[in-house]
Amino acid sequence: MIYFIGAGPGNVDLITVKGRSILEKADVVIYAGSLVSPEHLRFCKNGVKIYNSASMTLEEVISVMKEASENNLETVRLHTGDPSIYGAIKEQMDELIKLNIEYEVVPGVSSFVAAAASIKREFTLPSVSQTVILTRVEGRTKVPEKEDLEKLASIGASMALFLSISMIDKVVAKLRKGYGRNVPIAVIERATWQDERVIFGTLDDISEKVKEAGIKKCAQILVGDFIDCDYEKSLLYDKSFTHEYRKGI
Repeated sequence: MIYFIGAGPGNVDLITVKGRSILEKADVVIYAGSLVSPEHLRFCKNGVKIYNSASMTLEEVISVMKEASENNLETVRLHTGDPSIYGAIKEQMDELIKLNIEYEVVPGVSSFVAAAASIKREFTLPSVSQTVILTRVEGRTKVPEKEDLEKLASIGASMALFLSISMIDKVVAKLRKGYGRNVPIAVIERATWQDERVIFGTLDDISEKVKEAGIKKCAQILVGDFIDCDYEKSLLYDKSFTHEYRKGI
């Protein structure tokens, strides 16, 4: 069996209980060494075979999985954050299907929620935003035209941008056109890692602040009024609000 496991955003304890339990029993581990903390490997059993996928191709990864499967070995493919978000797992799963190899996906804590936790904010506030957009700005990886950052920003929802910090000037330019005004923005580098850094700003000054800090990778860009705004309290805990479990006053 092959297990695709989300290792979480950085802090080694943010992997799920299920994910760590499987990791502890694995015979083979292929981990994203450039992004996943090597501290996770301390929980592996003696004799486990460990591969760092940072320098591996898709074919090499599948070859390791195939050999392990033929020898009835349990294999963990350890991805950063949650594997379903920018995890490049579909291409791996498709190859396993062709080889008739069973696999399972174990979700993990994504960096966008870890980043929100780091700055102690809530994406979805009544009267402010009830939608969160997860996206990236176009770079070497193409983005569908209908998902251009400027178009998405025009919705006015809360946003979390992955894989875009190295293009901060381009990000700001598109957000400014889309939102049509200055809005709060936060950059969280290496969320939940010991060397985490947080920068607050607005579209007017965030680019300069990011450059001064020398942040060029491994950072979430959170955008929207939810970062700094007035809002209405939730009805859920309003004493006058009636629902299935409580009668309002």
